[in-house]
Amino acid sequence: MEVVKVVAEGFNFICNLQFWRMSVLWTLSLVFSYLKLFSYGFLSPKSNIYSRRSPKHSTFANTAVTRPVCIITGATSGLGAAAAYALLEEGFYVVLVGRSSERLSKVISDLKSQNQDACLKGFEVNLASFESILEFKQSLQQWLQDSNLHSSVQLLINNAGILATSRRLTSEGYDEMLATNYIGAFCVTKVLLPLLENSPVPSRVVNVTSFTHWNVCCMQAGRETVSGKSFMKSKCYPYAHIYEYSKLCLLLFSYELHRKINLTTKSHHLSVVAADPGAVKTNIMREIPSCVSQMAFIVLKFLGLLQSSKTGVCSILDAALAPPGVSGVYFFGGNGRSLNSSPLSYDADLAKELWVTSCNLFQESQLAS
Repeated sequence: MEVVKVVAEGFNFICNLQFWRMSVLWTLSLVFSYLKLFSYGFLSPKSNIYSRRSPKHSTFANTAVTRPVCIITGATSGLGAAAAYALLEEGFYVVLVGRSSERLSKVISDLKSQNQDACLKGFEVNLASFESILEFKQSLQQWLQDSNLHSSVQLLINNAGILATSRRLTSEGYDEMLATNYIGAFCVTKVLLPLLENSPVPSRVVNVTSFTHWNVCCMQAGRETVSGKSFMKSKCYPYAHIYEYSKLCLLLFSYELHRKINLTTKSHHLSVVAADPGAVKTNIMREIPSCVSQMAFIVLKFLGLLQSSKTGVCSILDAALAPPGVSGVYFFGGNGRSLNSSPLSYDADLAKELWVTSCNLFQESQLAS
């Protein structure tokens, strides 16, 4: 009886057009990205590759920073946990941000068992809640002070993301997937910007995006769309479309922040880059029926497109450890390689509109809190 139920659930799921958008278009955009990477390597093998620069080999002489602080959101599993382990090895004091205190405790315990000298701190934060983000900022500042660390942050990795298959709203009335994947990342960056700018050594924001952004051909960046309210008019929840949209928003935000940084002398040592890990076997597909997600993993593995978290994290590490002057770059494929993202992601007018809308939502949430 249980098997029949599972099969029926999987059958109903694959009858949805969103599933076919995800399975066909996402696979094609991933293949396209790798083909583009191959063409870059063939035509200009050196121009789009950036070597890593470890803080171990950097000097903090005459600065108040003795150990750089790195904040990773969505750090309790998958890519976040893999990035945490790698950056601990590079000498960072890693701050883990996650929604579950139990899972935070477990990943901290696991990381310390692998690295006895690991400098770790965990904060329970719900990125879909602005109030929770504000509490995190206050707790982080207090922790930095209590730990005798410099009141600054050297690296912020906005890695948290979900693939929700059902319509859910946050307390602010936003679509939960958009709130977690984009609005939360925007708000975390905004509230931590003073700490990033206060760093006496170069600091960086890394936004983890996805090749799925290629499937967004046109978009609006008004309040109704960014908050997700325009998607609520659909009878069936367009989860694949919203996921793609959230990842394009992260790219537009990355490039707009990069442009604004270049216009201010205050933030001249702050850089912002995007990282695309490709298709990675993580628990992001936990809301998809297990029989469907397992089949997807089998197909991707057969095509040679599926990576483990340990391999997929390479593009995130490339972005995090690229030389200080590197900014406004989209890392993909590992080995320090980068690509141009979709033409729409470089639309400066669209990026400005998204920035204004996001700032308005941020200010409203700030007043409400």
